[in-house]
Amino acid sequence: MRNAERYPFFSSDTALGEASFRPYLTFALVHQQVSVTSSALLDTGASVNVLPYSVGVELGYEWDWQTTALSLTGNLAQYEARVVLAQAVVGQFEPVQLVFAWTQATNVPLILGQVNFFMEFDVCFYRSQLEFAVSPKSAATE
Repeated sequence: MRNAERYPFFSSDTALGEASFRPYLTFALVHQQVSVTSSALLDTGASVNVLPYSVGVELGYEWDWQTTALSLTGNLAQYEARVVLAQAVVGQFEPVQLVFAWTQATNVPLILGQVNFFMEFDVCFYRSQLEFAVSPKSAATE
């Protein structure tokens, strides 16, 4: 992977030892001049990026102004969700626009999924080393 930046896995529960480590990426989200730095779980099994309600409010989104609704599945199926867009600044890379399912759930992490984080970035997991690498998609795929 060219131009890759490496990041460590983070432990969510020290009692579980190495089994608790997860790939969390710290990055900035920007919406209308408001910037929020947050950590998100990289989830290759997630269909969409998921934005927790509190982070959306912090970015200045108004729930009633978001008119495009979508249905989530799994643990989030019981919550309403709206489509929102935000600029993401990952490491030293150029900002990219990400699409999020902004959910009313408050007990969910920020999740980066297939649509569209993994469409914008290549990610290589080095689980045995407790690291992962991220790079922007190559120009050949644009």
